[in-house]
Formats: sequence, structure tokens, C-alpha cells
Amino acid sequence: MIFKRKAEQHLKAWKKCSNRKPLILRGARQVGKTTLVKEFAKSYKYSVLLNLEKPSDVAWFNNYDEAKAIVESLFLFKNISIASIGETLLFIDEVQESPNAIQMLRYFYEEFPKLNVIAAGSLLEFAMKEVKSFPVGRVEYLYMNPLNFMEYLEAIGHQAALEHIEKVPYESIAHTVLLNLFNQYAIIGGMPEVLKRNIESESLTELPNVYESIWGTYRNDVEKYAANETERKVIKHIMSTAHLYIDQRIKFQNFGQSNYRSREVGEAMRKLDDARIIQLIYPTTDVEIPVKPDLRKSPRLQFLDTGLINNELGIQAEMLAFKDLSNSYKGAVIPHLITQELISLNTIIDKKPHFWIREKKQSSSEVDLVVTYQDKAIPIEIKSGREGTLKSLHQFVERTNHPYAVRMYAGEFNVVKTKTPGGVTYFLMNMPYFLGTKIHEYIEFFVNKYEL
Repeated sequence: MIFKRKAEQHLKAWKKCSNRKPLILRGARQVGKTTLVKEFAKSYKYSVLLNLEKPSDVAWFNNYDEAKAIVESLFLFKNISIASIGETLLFIDEVQESPNAIQMLRYFYEEFPKLNVIAAGSLLEFAMKEVKSFPVGRVEYLYMNPLNFMEYLEAIGHQAALEHIEKVPYESIAHTVLLNLFNQYAIIGGMPEVLKRNIESESLTELPNVYESIWGTYRNDVEKYAANETERKVIKHIMSTAHLYIDQRIKFQNFGQSNYRSREVGEAMRKLDDARIIQLIYPTTDVEIPVKPDLRKSPRLQFLDTGLINNELGIQAEMLAFKDLSNSYKGAVIPHLITQELISLNTIIDKKPHFWIREKKQSSSEVDLVVTYQDKAIPIEIKSGREGTLKSLHQFVERTNHPYAVRMYAGEFNVVKTKTPGGVTYFLMNMPYFLGTKIHEYIEFFVNKYEL
């Protein structure tokens, strides 16, 4: 079963580019990188597919130290004429297994510019440290994440839902169907193997084994890169307890009721962040652009996939009974998933979203997300409460330089003109949860249509 991915459009554009550089496809294990490129390879007349976890494939980079020797010997071995180099894709999978292969990307670009080269791998940050001369400026990047809601609708073949969600704003008749589909997606998550098994079996009963297999692979992978036994133990502890802190701000010191020091936990967390398994989302105190993260403040934990966390928490069966998932696990599931949706849109640059905080001795405020549009920092609150309960959102609105704010909830789309308790007039766009991947398009519509 092959899923249609947004990244495919970037691959097609890359192939057409006249000044094409080797492309490094980055992302955690099992998010669909290999499947995507193998399917894309069918658009070429010839393809050479290498998996560097295989000794016979990594040998090409161990036995030869020049790009010319590697390319000519590979083409000879595959019975491809060197004259067909522009019609050939060289795919180097699991490239993190060979620092020599990563370094060689530079020479493929310089000596064989017509050759189409794609490399893919996980944990690349660790492998890059062993590369003597990284090909800076001679490679491009493409980032992959679990399937987002739009890709999920494509995967299950719900074309009618896709047609409706593409309209800005969507028609109200589609609301109930889209919300129910989003709830299903929120429970399962976007890992390709999980979705494949769910579609084939039409049941959740087989999924726990798949989740456990994926999480076990991540745990074993990252532990291999621990600098010492203590760091290995800290990583193991984090991966066994971090799900309990979903969508919460955390302190490194004594994390997860442990005795580990702040420095030990911080270093382990940053390795998990590099691996894109558990990411650190830092807050901002800015209400105007540029919106900058404040690395001195406590971060929030963001996991690769909400479905994996639901399984770790054991709440999937409970979630089936909810019509509005905003209360699932103390209200943490939906904000986490919408953050995951925003991250999935960043395929060209590795950019994390931010949340907003205002910390005072007597009180503090926190807004779930801040999204920039043109010269504006737009606050986004994710909750099911009434307009009057948006205390933190009002704090932001009263300090920023524009009249726009967003509330995401289970209700239908609408825009209202209202006031903060301090008397500041502003527009509030109420968006249903299922529009997470459409936030940027809706904000553009919102700002351009409504003016004070």
C-alpha cells in the first residue's frame, strides 16, 4: 500500500530544476522516506538503489574514495550506459551508516551534476559529526514527518472530504463528517505502518503491537548514540516517562521523578530532539515579529506522533467514546496534534512552532501557538471554552499591533468581532480542529477579509 505524500511534489520540482543538488531526505525512522523515493524512482528510466545497512552496498563507499570510480563502477555493475546519467536516479538509503557516503555527495554534485542523487537517513545529526568535510552548500534538504490529516484523508480514499477541506472557508455541511474523520486520525496518528495495518484490518486491535515495535526501534536506535552508560540510562528513562508530560512545560532537573541532574537530562533531551523523536518546543515572549524562541525558559515536549503517545498512555479506547477530543488526557491531545500538523508543513526548512508566555509574580499567561503572517504575529488558542474564557489570548491581543486572533475548537468555522476585558476591539476566527494543516491559508483569508 503506497500513500500519496506532500513531499512527492517537492521531489518532482527538484527533478525539473536545472541547478539540481543532491537531496538529503531527513526524518525519523518509519515515516515513509524509503517508500516515497522508491515510488519516485519509477519516474526514471534507470535507478540505482543502495541500502547502506547492507555490507555489499556500503562497500562501494568503503572500497572507492573518488566519485568517478564509484559512479562508473556502479553503472557498470547495473549495466547502465554512462551516457544515460541524466536519466538515472542514485538513491542512497540509510546514508547515516557511512560518513564517507555523506561526504561523497559533494563530489557527486561537482563532478556529475546531471546525476540525480537522493540520500535518506535517520539520526543524521549523529553521523554528520563523523564527516570530515560536510558538503555545505552542495546539498538540499527535504524533511518528512508522519502523515498529516490531509495525507490521512488521501490514504483512506475519502476524496469528498478532501474536496470540501480544500475550500476556504469550507461549507458547513461538511463539518460533522470532517470532525469525525479527524477524531479517527487523532486516535490512530500518522505513522505509515500503523495506518496501513488499520486500513487493512479496519480494527484497532492489531495496532498496539505496531506501536510497540516502532517505539522499541527508536529506543534502541538512540541508545546506540549515547556517549556513555549514564547517558544511555537517562535516554531510556526519558523514553519510558516522557509521554506522561505530553503538552506540558518541563524542567530538566529531576525529570520524571528521577535523580538525574539538569545537565544530564538536557544533553539526553537534545539527542532525542536531534533524532526528531521527542522535540523541545521553546516559548516566545514576543507579540510582534520577529518571533524568537527564549531558550532560557522551560520548553514543552512534542512527540513525533500523537498516535504513539496515545498508545503509551493507553487512552485510545477511551478516546473512541468522545465526540469532542479536547478533554482527552487533561486537554493535551488536541493541542499536541495541531502542533504536529504545523510541523508537518515544514518540508523545506526545519522550523519549529512556538507558544507564547507572559510570566509575572502574581500571574502568568500562555497561548498555545504563535504563527507569523506578513508583519503580524497571530496568537492561536486551542480549547473548547467560550470567547470570554480566553484570558491568555486577550493578554496577547492587548499587547500586539493588530486585531487578529484564532481559537481552535470542535465547533464550526466563524469570525466574530469582539473586545478584550481591557476594551481592545479585535476579530476572533474560530476554526475547527481539523483545519490544522490549513492554518496558514485561513489566516491569509482572515486578515485580508476583515479590517477594523
